[in-house]
Amino acid sequence: MAYEVAAPKYVRLAQTIQSRIEDGTYPPGTRVPSENQLVQAFGMSRPTVVRALELLKRDGWVESRQGYGTIVRGRSEVVEQNDRRGREALERDESQTAGHLVEVAEVSVPVRVASALGLPKRAKVLMRRFLVEEDGEAVELVSSYFPAGLAEDTELASAEALSGSVREHLEARRKVRFDHVTERVSARLPEGDEAGLLGLPDGVPVLSVLVIARDASGQALQVSDVLLPADRQELEDTYRLG
Repeated sequence: MAYEVAAPKYVRLAQTIQSRIEDGTYPPGTRVPSENQLVQAFGMSRPTVVRALELLKRDGWVESRQGYGTIVRGRSEVVEQNDRRGREALERDESQTAGHLVEVAEVSVPVRVASALGLPKRAKVLMRRFLVEEDGEAVELVSSYFPAGLAEDTELASAEALSGSVREHLEARRKVRFDHVTERVSARLPEGDEAGLLGLPDGVPVLSVLVIARDASGQALQVSDVLLPADRQELEDTYRLG
């Protein structure tokens, strides 16, 4: 039996603050609400708030400045680099990409995808999984999920590689319009057959770029989980001093 474990409170709070940085609620250069304000706003303890801020500092979203409090740094170079990989997944032409289509199936929506699509747990979605290769080596595993109703009257369920991007296909067939994208970067251990597909030894983590494509109303049209082998990524971050 698989058990679903909710993320700790401090992680959920950090994710909420990160989302507000991404959507412009907390613009770069502005102050994040004080610890007292966050305690009152979210009904969480001070230790939980402190741990959430420390997590955001570690990942480069905010920094402490003496006399100013906690300041929004914006999106770090690490996040930007991986976000570019996420955006590429939405525009990729499968028929012109080195690699192959691994699986096309109706599956129960993963927990991390369900909330993004606004679906209940165990709802059925269509999944397309594509393995990207360079010089014969697996470099990305992209699992894209679509609400079952949206996939009707399209070629998304085809076991053949699509010509053109999924975005172009959906906009042409379903008359929807992709408007904006939200991307969440995290690290985790691979699940199921992910390690085998990526050729990873036991215990090697992956970087996950969860790409959520929405229409102008905010409705999610597609969620892609882009997995990158952590042992093959060269990431660089820049920090301000003083």
